[in-house]
Amino acid sequence: MAYDKRVQFLKRRLRVRNKLRAVNEGRMRLSVHRSNKNISVQLIDDVNGVTVAAASTLEKDLGVVGKNNVEAAQKVGAAIAERAKKAGVEEAYFDRGGFLFHGRVKAVADAARDAGLKI
Repeated sequence: MAYDKRVQFLKRRLRVRNKLRAVNEGRMRLSVHRSNKNISVQLIDDVNGVTVAAASTLEKDLGVVGKNNVEAAQKVGAAIAERAKKAGVEEAYFDRGGFLFHGRVKAVADAARDAGLKI
């Protein structure tokens, strides 16, 4: 049975999310979304169903508007780690969604780790 790319992406996203739910331990979820033009990250509290912090390449104060490369992803990762610390969050688990863990998605995770967020 042949699946198109979107169906494969959705299945991969659900598989990742279900595995993360099994080892949740009440931690926040650092969710990444990557498009062709931008990358955005949210720190989500699944217990209360609220977004605690967010960062994106659409924000003008990061200085990467309109760029979607590894350098922009590193700035977004550092920004989300800083905002998480301000919100009192020390550790989170990384939800890559249906995206593969390399390139820009990996750059976000590495930059957040380097800025002090335990993933």
